[in-house]
Amino acid sequence: MSSLRQEHTFEPVFDLNSKILIVGSFPSVKSRQNGFYYGHPNNRFWKTLRAIFNCELPQTTLQKKTMLKDNNIALWDAIKSCEITGSSDSSIKNIVPNDLNIILSQCEISNIYANGNTAGKLYNKHIKPLTNRDIKILPSTSPANAMYSLERLIECWICILD
Repeated sequence: MSSLRQEHTFEPVFDLNSKILIVGSFPSVKSRQNGFYYGHPNNRFWKTLRAIFNCELPQTTLQKKTMLKDNNIALWDAIKSCEITGSSDSSIKNIVPNDLNIILSQCEISNIYANGNTAGKLYNKHIKPLTNRDIKILPSTSPANAMYSLERLIECWICILD
């Protein structure tokens, strides 16, 4: 499989009440097909948030957006476009970062969290120089992160409530 130039095609999720910003790396193939974040059925992002906020597991894009907004969470990815092979974060190259100041200039974001090491590294390299804001790196909810069970992810991610 060869590396292809991909554009991030869906908008950030946020509103003026957003207090927490969660930053991913770049949408997986499945997410790109579904047109929304964390669309792979084995990604534990939505299950982790459901447990933390003690709410129903969202099924539709509208339900997912509502869950995020109801809990004052903004969501976007570090990358606007890149070359990537499939869904492999390790294959990402020739990055154009997203301008997270679009969110930061409109919301009183208290904390920024990375969904995984790749998102954290991309943020620190390409975006932090523009925002001058630190990011806390949380374990990836990707199914590729087999070291973390759902229970362990929830234990790590619960810090977003602080």
